[in-house]
Amino acid sequence: MAPLTKLLVANRGEIALRIIRSARVFGLKTVAVYSVADAKSAHVVAADEAILIGPAEAAKSYLNIAAIVAAAKQSDADAIHPGYGFLSERPEFAQAAVDAQIVFVGPRPDVMAALGNKVAARRIAVAAGVPVVPGIETAEISAARDFAAQVSYPILIKAAAGGGGRGMRVVADASQLETALEAAAREAAAAFGDGRIFIEKYLAHPRHIEIQILGDEHGSVVALGERDCSIQRRHQKIVEESPAPGLSREMRTKMIDAALKLARAAHYTNAGTVEFLVEGNNFYFLEVNARLQVEHPVTEMRFGCDLVCEQLRIASGGKVSEPAAPRGVAIECRINAEDPEHDFRPATGTVLHLSVPGGPGVRFDSHLTPGAEVTPWYDGLLGKLICYGANREEARARLVNALDDFALLGVTNNAAYLRDIVASDQFRDVQLSTHFIDSFFSGWEIGRSEIDAAIVASVITAGDSQIGNAAMPPNSNERRSPWDALNNFELWGSRR
Repeated sequence: MAPLTKLLVANRGEIALRIIRSARVFGLKTVAVYSVADAKSAHVVAADEAILIGPAEAAKSYLNIAAIVAAAKQSDADAIHPGYGFLSERPEFAQAAVDAQIVFVGPRPDVMAALGNKVAARRIAVAAGVPVVPGIETAEISAARDFAAQVSYPILIKAAAGGGGRGMRVVADASQLETALEAAAREAAAAFGDGRIFIEKYLAHPRHIEIQILGDEHGSVVALGERDCSIQRRHQKIVEESPAPGLSREMRTKMIDAALKLARAAHYTNAGTVEFLVEGNNFYFLEVNARLQVEHPVTEMRFGCDLVCEQLRIASGGKVSEPAAPRGVAIECRINAEDPEHDFRPATGTVLHLSVPGGPGVRFDSHLTPGAEVTPWYDGLLGKLICYGANREEARARLVNALDDFALLGVTNNAAYLRDIVASDQFRDVQLSTHFIDSFFSGWEIGRSEIDAAIVASVITAGDSQIGNAAMPPNSNERRSPWDALNNFELWGSRR
């Protein structure tokens, strides 16, 4: 295989910028693609080239396979990295790249297709001897009733294709079953174009633990430890850490062995994640994410590696690197544009001010800059704040302090909510399960210091009198940002 020279990044925002940075380290030229809404985005500025692929609607831009492949050909890119989300797990996108003789930085299309369907992935897991949650691969009502009677309610209905909680329903008793089956199938068809569903026994208080894998075309597969992703809101992860606290060495070894068995059985290549549910002394295969995960930085910080560079090395025909011995603990929070006080309503706006925490062991992956527009067109992930420590308590304390120092004016976000989660006794004491939020944070309210900060920001933003040494011209109707004048102003303060 000829060496790669130019990489097109088929994504936007934080992950596009992160991939571009690693591609530079790997020695590649980079090409960004962008929609009309993202013309001034950070990833567009960072890349060596940038190509407009369509209007703001994702279906006409970032989900437009033909437009992205055409951009790769136009720019003479010899590889495409899909990032995560959008087309990252669409086998037809991977196949389109292959058909255009462009290297796809990810698993082969046939492998992606097999693992992207949860029913097919379950079958591969069973054949490989990997434990799975008891379930049935049918939506037929009589079979569903028989299964529920066998395992007892509650049961869980899931979409065969896709993820992110779409098409998922928890059924508490027989009276809900038929309606839930129909609703789940409709939602799955609308979200993924595939209405097939299957049914599993619902686990009461599981932990969500995943294994990071890397495989190459030479038959080697390695695992880079595990991540605990149990803290989720509406099936979306918001806090992740590595290693999984309280997991026994024996359980960790068994889960890694199971993940490697599954990867070898599927002939997996490039980066991926094998996900499990853990309850008591048992673990069960959940699914494979055939792409780079959002939470990959916690693995990078513990193993001292660059997973994107590893992906590029594998895509270039190289062999996977043997992982170094892991060290310490890393914890990540996903900062989203949403309003935790109002049912996590999506937020939009202009970044008027951004203060990013720093110091030893602190990493902030984001595409935000002052003046950046957060629009309603795409996912609301604003950035990922990751902290490392020699042990879990050091990493946790560092993350609490970093969230205290984080300040973003102009876009409502969940940083204060995340800070309170990580600072809680329940998180400190490892009372982790996928029901953590419902159990401990369902009635969360914003703290007094956040309210005070919001009032100050509102007054400053609305004011038109002299602030510091700058003032608006008399009778001026122009809007301005107060941050132009407040060079030394600090919005945030200790929340203790």
